Amino acid sequence: MVVTQENVAVNGSRRLSPQEIADVLRERIRVGDLKAGDRLPTQAELAEEFGVERGTVRQALRALQEDGLLSNVSKGSPPRIAEPTPVLNEPQPTMVGLAPRLVDAFAVPNVRIDTVSLTAETLMIAVGEPLRLIHEGRIRPESIDVRILLPSRSINLAFPVPVEDGGDDLVHQRWLETSNAQAHVLRHNLLAVRSTHGIDVHVTFRALPFTPPVKLYLLNGDEALLGYYMLVRREEEWGSQTLDMYDALGSKSLLFSFLKRAGQRDAAFVDQSQKWFDALWETITTDLTLS
Repeated sequence: MVVTQENVAVNGSRRLSPQEIADVLRERIRVGDLKAGDRLPTQAELAEEFGVERGTVRQALRALQEDGLLSNVSKGSPPRIAEPTPVLNEPQPTMVGLAPRLVDAFAVPNVRIDTVSLTAETLMIAVGEPLRLIHEGRIRPESIDVRILLPSRSINLAFPVPVEDGGDDLVHQRWLETSNAQAHVLRHNLLAVRSTHGIDVHVTFRALPFTPPVKLYLLNGDEALLGYYMLVRREEEWGSQTLDMYDALGSKSLLFSFLKRAGQRDAAFVDQSQKWFDALWETITTDLTLS
């Protein structure tokens, strides 16, 4: 239950928790009492208003910062209410839409990225932009936790598959080699900021027992980006062979954005997507070791 200002006045003898204070401030932002660009009161003023210690106020502000609701944090003056995160009003190709969303996701202290996809290629490329900003010193999260679900190396994939019988082994071998190489590069680039910047980084892969028909990116539990794999027939040179196959060009999949704070429908979609991912992670998936 959201605690309102009236609750505070009536129950003044009870110390509010950081979460309750954050909820009060969220409500003020929601109804427009606090607008984008407005400065918050100082920590001392907030502590006096809510009858708590400054440490409690700092925890509440940290929660709002992690939700992307505050800007100009830790600049020596009270933070401002952040501009609303732009929603992808029109779906964009994955390679266009993912990178800027990752930049925003990496701006919070504790970054959590969960993905389900056929390969790690798109994430490998898109994560380059926030990592560049970290190396330039423009952003510096305290921790980065990335969990990736990919198809098991041992299953028969629904796609990519040869158009005609007889080329299964070659098509599957191509997928194995490219998927493995992309995952290695992604993990290496993420772990590099741990050694160079002292950021606590964890990158974990697990194997799905099926071919995912969609790609899903969950950013800090606040946003879900969903794209459908569209199958096309295409040819590709592989060694001395020409592979004629049905494949998915994931980088061209349109991404649909669902933001938790955009309304009840979007919030429900984000929550259910996170629960679906967590359930897969904790039940039928297995450890995936890169070769």
